[in-house]
Order: sequence, then structure tokens, then C-alpha cells
Amino acid sequence: MTTVLIVDDSPTETHKLTTMLEKNGYSVLTAPNGEAGVIEAKSHMPDVILMDIVMPGLNGFQATRQLSKNDQTSSIPVVIVTTKDQETDRVWGLRQGAKAYLTKPIDEKQLIETISSITG
Repeated sequence: MTTVLIVDDSPTETHKLTTMLEKNGYSVLTAPNGEAGVIEAKSHMPDVILMDIVMPGLNGFQATRQLSKNDQTSSIPVVIVTTKDQETDRVWGLRQGAKAYLTKPIDEKQLIETISSITG
């Protein structure tokens, strides 16, 4: 079973994503911020990480950069999931090491297709 780590400070968004993923047969872990997300990724080694950008403390760009530069977690694909829909945000997110960039509100079909394509 594919395990997905959701890193998002919004309980509502976390719930929506968890519901979509579990309905499609994924196992779900969650973290409420970037720092907790990095710790969860290192301790559980999920198959993919869904990363919000706007969070207190370590933001999603910073957390993605930490994960992509760390030998232990660099192989875990990160998908940025955010309300920030500017092209500059998209380019910056991919530069930090993200494999894909989705904007909220998330389309369930697009989410599942994105995860499937990057987890092979």
C-alpha cells in the first residue's frame, strides 16, 4: 500500500486530502507544519509527500528543500499542494525539489493521477 504524508497546517485541508486518499486505497500520515513534516518523513519514509506552502515556522518551500537535500529523504517525491497559483511560486517550488505542483481546491482525479505518475 502506498503511504502518503500530508503536511498542512489546515485541519480542514488535511481532512479533505485524507478522505480522498483513503477512498483511493492510500495509507495516510499527517503533519501540522514543515518541521513536523520533515521529522515524520525521516521516521516513516512515506512513498510521497503532499506539502502545503503557507505554514507557520518552516514553510513548505523550506521543508521541501530540506527533504530534497537530505540523503535519507531525497528519494521521496514531494508534491506541493497550495493556494499559491502564481507561476513564480510554481517555478520556485520545483526548484526546491518538488516533483509536481497542484493548486487548491484540489481535484481528486488530478491528485490521484499525479501521485500514480510519480510513484510509478
